[in-house]
Amino acid sequence: MVNALVPETAERTPRARPVRPAVDGRIRHRRRQTVVAYLFLAPVLLFFAVFLILPLGFALLLSTSHWSGFALGDIEPAGLDNFTNLFADGSTFLTPVLTNTLLFALGTVALALTGSVLVATCIDKLRFQGLWRTLYFLPIVTTVVAVGNVWKYMYEPGGLVNGVLNAVGIGSVAFLADPDTALPSVVVVQAWASLGSAVLVLTAGLKSIPESYYEAAALDGAGAATVFWRITLPLLRPSLLFVCVTQFLTGLQSFALISVMTRGGPGDATNVAALEMYRLAFDYGDWGTASAAAFVLFVVVLAVTLAQLWWFRRKGEDA
Repeated sequence: MVNALVPETAERTPRARPVRPAVDGRIRHRRRQTVVAYLFLAPVLLFFAVFLILPLGFALLLSTSHWSGFALGDIEPAGLDNFTNLFADGSTFLTPVLTNTLLFALGTVALALTGSVLVATCIDKLRFQGLWRTLYFLPIVTTVVAVGNVWKYMYEPGGLVNGVLNAVGIGSVAFLADPDTALPSVVVVQAWASLGSAVLVLTAGLKSIPESYYEAAALDGAGAATVFWRITLPLLRPSLLFVCVTQFLTGLQSFALISVMTRGGPGDATNVAALEMYRLAFDYGDWGTASAAAFVLFVVVLAVTLAQLWWFRRKGEDA
């Protein structure tokens, strides 16, 4: 009798390794990291809540209430009356206050953007560029009160500006006393004061443009104007967008310079939204209308900023 050995044909299935403990360990590790991260962020989040979220909520409450600014128990609901009063017949908020605000911001952006592009382009071709950038940046580190008072004296009938005009045969101009010239005069000061930061951003943008583009343009025989319009400006678009948005935001929220130089006068010729809100709250005790005006200004700032971003992106896609 022959004993036949039958080989085993069934393969042994490998035993599955336990993966659940490893997954649970990674989850617990991530949770610990999240807790530690929030602990480190807690001081910043607390500061953000106390100085931004709570005041924002309180301002929203005041915009729909009547309050004189004293006891919190005197707050009375008003619905949307504060907003309707801002745009009612006889109200000066839309015209001239909000109109002055937009004109002030537009003028500041136009002058600062044009001047900073020219200055940055010139500095980029000079020696000792750091020195020139520092000189143009000095007004930024100077207090607004000092800048406003110096220019206020320069605008006086016997000041430096009128002295120069008289020297070339032009009569004296009442820059800050004439309603027709008061707002443009303050716009010039605001643009001059903000020129340094714009120049700093644009010079950095010019440094990021590869020299190979200019070398290729020179080989093709392109002139200076063609190089500027076809190469420099299109490649400066991100820097120009940043300068345009920041300058516009600064102009729409301007308060200190106008308060120092004109206090909104003569009449309401230089009265802007931020100054009007200050007057409503602290001079007239109408905190509800002042808060409503603040939210209207917020909507205007948001709309203008979104419009700028859309326009620059559209131009970038078409270019």
